[in-house]
Amino acid sequence: MQRIGRRDVLLGGMSLAVLVASGGSARAEADLRGDLVQGSLIRGRTAPGSKVTIDGKLLSLSSKGDFAFGFAYDRTKPAKLRIKTPDGQTESKTLEIAKREYKIQRLNGLPSGMVEPPASVLRRIAHDNHLIGAARARDTDEDWFADDFAWPVKGPITGVYGSQRILNGVPKRPHFGVDIAAGEGKPIHAPLGSIVSMSEKDMYYSGGTVILDHGHGVSTCYLHMSRVDVKVGDRLAKGDPVGLIGHTGRATGPHLCWRLNWFQERLDAALVVPPMA
Repeated sequence: MQRIGRRDVLLGGMSLAVLVASGGSARAEADLRGDLVQGSLIRGRTAPGSKVTIDGKLLSLSSKGDFAFGFAYDRTKPAKLRIKTPDGQTESKTLEIAKREYKIQRLNGLPSGMVEPPASVLRRIAHDNHLIGAARARDTDEDWFADDFAWPVKGPITGVYGSQRILNGVPKRPHFGVDIAAGEGKPIHAPLGSIVSMSEKDMYYSGGTVILDHGHGVSTCYLHMSRVDVKVGDRLAKGDPVGLIGHTGRATGPHLCWRLNWFQERLDAALVVPPMA
């Protein structure tokens, strides 16, 4: 995987912290944090009241001028960032996105029940997906997303973002989480300030599941929990307890599957935290 340092992103030899429009006293500029790679969350700050678009999509800004966007795990085409200040100064930049190599695992000779879910649970899965989609669609005007993320739990990394299994020749959906192995019942903590947007104790695939809303479309998910300690609407500070490690749902052992989203884009949570100590 081609990596770019987790400091300010560089573009064409010029820091994206210096997107300056010539002429006039106002400047169209943005400080951006993130890796220009597939699956990355990019966070930025510009002059409050500016209009910022990514690929023509208007982004909402916090009162401080913070905004966020993300790149899909398989995106290959460049992105177009455009900033317009309140007095009309503009700047546009093309963001080249580096391609990543993901792990592929092929398993054959499996019973059919391990490849496709039985018809009897399809309605339940559809209901679960509706709840998840609604929670990830929230666009609240909170700015916790601009803070530094912390790991929700510490432990060995046993599963990585973008990995994929091909079962009996059938490609399954890529794994969009970071799997952290830990003992049953170990506490899970909020990585940022947040509002609980979903809290479910028994989903088909993910068992005890929580989604935290960090503002402006940025959310994180917590799967396979043995105990859920929060309810929808709770406001959490960074480090507050969310629940306990478990292996509920379709899990073979106790661990946390931790996921990061920008609206419906599934992103790599490992890119927003320091290396696991």
